[in-house]
Amino acid sequence: MTRTVPRGATTLLTIVGALALVEFTSGVLQGYYTPMLTDVARHLGIPDADVNWLEGTQLMLSAMVVPAMAKLGDMVGHKRMLLVSTAVTAAASLALPFTDSFGPFLAAWALQGVYVVWLPLEVALIWSRARSHPRPAALTARAAGVLVASLEAGAIVGALTGGALVDALPLLWVLLVPGLLVAACFVVIAVGVRESLSPTGGRLDTTGLVLISLALLALTGGLSLLRLLGPGSPAAWAVVALGLLLVVPLVRWELRQADPLIDVRMVRSPALAPVLLTAGLFGVSVLGAQAPLSTFARTDPAVHGYGLGTTGFATSLIIGVYLMAMIAGALAYPVLSRLISPRRTLTLAALLVGAGFLLFVPLHGAYGEVVGNMVVVGLGSGALVAALPAAAAAAAPAAQTGVATGLTNSVKTVGGAIASCVFGIALFHGATGAGVAAEGTAGSFSGYLTVWIVCGVTALVAAALLLVVPRGAFTDGDD
Repeated sequence: MTRTVPRGATTLLTIVGALALVEFTSGVLQGYYTPMLTDVARHLGIPDADVNWLEGTQLMLSAMVVPAMAKLGDMVGHKRMLLVSTAVTAAASLALPFTDSFGPFLAAWALQGVYVVWLPLEVALIWSRARSHPRPAALTARAAGVLVASLEAGAIVGALTGGALVDALPLLWVLLVPGLLVAACFVVIAVGVRESLSPTGGRLDTTGLVLISLALLALTGGLSLLRLLGPGSPAAWAVVALGLLLVVPLVRWELRQADPLIDVRMVRSPALAPVLLTAGLFGVSVLGAQAPLSTFARTDPAVHGYGLGTTGFATSLIIGVYLMAMIAGALAYPVLSRLISPRRTLTLAALLVGAGFLLFVPLHGAYGEVVGNMVVVGLGSGALVAALPAAAAAAAPAAQTGVATGLTNSVKTVGGAIASCVFGIALFHGATGAGVAAEGTAGSFSGYLTVWIVCGVTALVAAALLLVVPRGAFTDGDD
């Protein structure tokens, strides 16, 4: 007897297939530029430490737009917001090749960061259609694993291609490639993705959006001032404190709203709160450490006494191995979740990230040592990237899956933005004053040590937080 696939399941498979192509493009964006960051710095006439301005600014803008776009996805449709965010990303990506000064390049680079909303919108869209199936949490976890595997495959292709092209072609032509891919991605979404079921409608909480934007601007702006003026600046610390204090009126406002931008009561739930805290701590390493790892590999040890002195392509090979490990971690997540529970799998993944970064402290002088460390980090990171939005969707009310999955990315992005600013300060000034400030264009070695230790410790703290998650969280109830 021939087994037929239900129409709903066929539709979901088609959507996941199209979204996998979208995430492949997202991966290209994330991997393509990393091997050429040193070349971009020379093109713009800035030192290596200032590359963190690109990363930090993009993460800051992403953190501000993701909550609004995720909420609008719940309200008006997740596909519609995917199209809007893709159009913005395409325009920004196509502008990069035609800017040769730091200010315009920084603005276009920041706008390109809108793509970070793609994965949470996609997971919310999948959850919307998976709710009618007997095991929606498991189905969403498997789909999330496929999406993240596609993302990392794209990042591998992007890193290897970017590393090879930057050694062979003028930078203008190299920078043009991602924008063309994102433009094609817009067509894939328009044709191959069906809208999510039953948008909630309602009104966007613009006051909440303004408050959260002001808080994030003050916080990351204060950290940027710390980088410019030094850790001894009272004015910079005052701006940081203002950003933290603005959280108070934000929380009070959201608690009074019938349809808030961020449902604080939902955020405080025993299952969701540790996931969001884990996302923030994970953002420190998965987002904040990208540029320092690339510039460390490119630093010439014969001149500075540390680094690997790799070419753009050799750097891309390190990134490629790391991303292959992430693919393995993402695909292993749903399997391990069934065997030992989602909560324990998340904890194990965080432990791997922590161990991998702490291995950098004694092992960083040889190419093979760095690759080995990145494999350990990659296995844990891949599982976490797949697990966090899927776990948030399973823990959230049905009408707020977009908000919940978006919050994992927002909090992760905030963690990455803060870490990027802090790491920039450490690389430029030295970690504690014991190391000298960076000379020329290279970052300080004490700063690199700070990056590795902070990333390792924050991942271990995340693992400890996950131990307090209820045992049955993120499951379908019969697991």
